[in-house]
Amino acid sequence: MMDNRSGKGLSFVKRIYLPRVIGMGIGLFSVMAGIAPQSPPVWVWVLVLFNGLLWPHVAYLWAARSAAPYQAEQRNLLLDSLMGGFWTAAMHFNPLPSVTVLSMMTMNNVAAGGKRMVFRGVLAQLAGMLVAILLLGPGLQLTATALQVYACLPMLTLYPLALGWVCYQLAIKLGDHKRRLSALSLTDSLTGLLNHGAWKDLLLLKYQACKQQQGHAVVALIDIDHFKTINDTFGHVVGDCVLRQLGAELRRNLRDGDQPGRYGGDEFCVILPDTSEAQACLAMERLRERVSGYRNPQLPHLRISLSIGLSPFEPGLVSPEHWLEQADKALYTAKHAGRDQVNFARSEAAALKLAYPD
Repeated sequence: MMDNRSGKGLSFVKRIYLPRVIGMGIGLFSVMAGIAPQSPPVWVWVLVLFNGLLWPHVAYLWAARSAAPYQAEQRNLLLDSLMGGFWTAAMHFNPLPSVTVLSMMTMNNVAAGGKRMVFRGVLAQLAGMLVAILLLGPGLQLTATALQVYACLPMLTLYPLALGWVCYQLAIKLGDHKRRLSALSLTDSLTGLLNHGAWKDLLLLKYQACKQQQGHAVVALIDIDHFKTINDTFGHVVGDCVLRQLGAELRRNLRDGDQPGRYGGDEFCVILPDTSEAQACLAMERLRERVSGYRNPQLPHLRISLSIGLSPFEPGLVSPEHWLEQADKALYTAKHAGRDQVNFARSEAAALKLAYPD
C-alpha cells in the first residue's frame, strides 16, 4: 500500500524532500521581497524564515516518522498550498511574486497527486488567503518593483530545473522497474530460465525464420529421469535443488545464442540455432554426462540422469507444435529405451544417411 512505512509511502516522502528544500529556499526571496513594502509585523518575518528554511526539514521528519508516510506527505503538500495562499494575500496579490509562489505549489501538487491534488491545493490556497486577510487586512498591489522582479528570477529558473531533474530520475527508475518486471514475466522463478510461454514464443519465431530463410536449428526436450522418485526419497527441497542445478548447467554449457527454458515440471527445452544434428548431439551428450557426474557429499545416494529428445528443423514441419511434437517423440523413445540417453527424431531416410554418411 502507498502508506506503508517501508514501501512506496516513504519513497514518496523522500522524492518530495529535495524539491521542497530547493523551492522553499529560493521562494523565500520572492516572498520577502513581496511583503517588504507592506511593513508586516515581526511575527510575519519569523514565519517567513521558518517556512523557507526550517519547514522542509520539519515536514520530512514529520512524514517519515508517521505511521502512514504517504498520507502525511499529502497533508504536508496541502500545508504548503495553505502557506502559498497566505503569502499571496500578505503580498497584496502582487502579480509577479504571487504567480511565482502559486505556480510552484501547483507544480508540486500536479506531480504528487494529479487533478485531485490540484483541486485540494486550490482550496487550501484560498483558505490561506482568507487567513492572511483576516490577520493582516486586505490590500492590492499590482506593480512589481525591480527588487521583486530580481527576487523572483531564481524561482522561475532554478526550481523548474530541480523539479525536472527529480522527474527525470523518477522516469529512469520507472523504466528500470518496467524492464525488471518484463524480465520476470518471461522467466521461470525457480531456475532463472525462460518460462513455458516465453520459450514457446521464441520457438514460433525460430520456426518462421527457418521457414523463410531455410535455416538450420534443433529443438531439444530434456526430462530428468525418475524425478518423482527423487522428490519422494529426498524431499521437494532437494527436488527443487536438482531443477536449479540443471538450469545452471544449461546456462553454463550452452552457447550464448542458444535458448533454454523450463517447459514445465521436470521437463526442460532448448532451441539450438544454426546447429547441425551432430553438433546438437555432442552438446546434449556433454550436458547429459556432466549432469550424471554430479555428486552431492551430503546426499551420496543421489543420482541424476537425463533423457533427451532432439528434433532438427525440416521443411516438412507444418507448425512449431509439430516440430516440438517430433522432439517429444524422440524423448519418449529415449525414455523407453532405458533412459539416460540422447535420441534423435528422424525419418527413415535420415536414419540411413546418418548410418551410412557417404
